[in-house]
Amino acid sequence: MPTFTVETDRRCQAVDVTERVESALPADANGTATIFVRHTTAGVAVNEAESRLLGDFESMLTDLVPDDGWDHDRLDGNADAHLRTLLLGPGETVPVDDGDLSLGTWQSVLLVECDGPRERTVTVRA
Repeated sequence: MPTFTVETDRRCQAVDVTERVESALPADANGTATIFVRHTTAGVAVNEAESRLLGDFESMLTDLVPDDGWDHDRLDGNADAHLRTLLLGPGETVPVDDGDLSLGTWQSVLLVECDGPRERTVTVRA
């Protein structure tokens, strides 16, 4: 099962991984690809990867879910990251034609870090 790692450098960060996902697909893949992150404080989303929009996305997540005041914080201080990830989910399914993702013109696959900086592992299955 193809995987790759992504290094993040901020607490909340959206990283375009579209090219890495496509590189992980077999050249003759057809059907769908599942892109999945095996972490409870990171997610996967499909959206536009324009830099200002990515910044807005990160700001939206931090505005929607405050950093502190959560019960889970008494355990390890990262409840906000878990809650932000609940809004995203751990994966996406994207159509694939001849080894290429069938994304819309402005769509990209994003790894969304909510508890960084960290190293994350992304799994791709076609």
